[in-house]
Amino acid sequence: MVGERIKEYREKKGMTIIQLSNQSGISKSYISSIERGIQENPSIQILDKLSAALGVALDQVLNCKPDIDEEWIQLVKMAIEEGLTKQEFLEYIQFIQFKRLNANGN
Repeated sequence: MVGERIKEYREKKGMTIIQLSNQSGISKSYISSIERGIQENPSIQILDKLSAALGVALDQVLNCKPDIDEEWIQLVKMAIEEGLTKQEFLEYIQFIQFKRLNANGN
């Protein structure tokens, strides 16, 4: 959720809600309601002000970029290039789960 990301970035910066409020011009209570998930749909303008005050890009706050390790992305791209279908990929995952379950059961 967007509120969790705002809180995460704020805490990483070592900022209090009061400091974020002062730097963004957004009220403390509104920021708190966003972080706690009470206000689930703040406007883009609000999020833009908060992200600017936090020194992060708006797309990071919106989580537009996947938070996936680059090595995983390359592995999936390689599987696609090799012609692996989604169904085959799913079957492989199910096979590994089955294999692990049997290894733990014996």
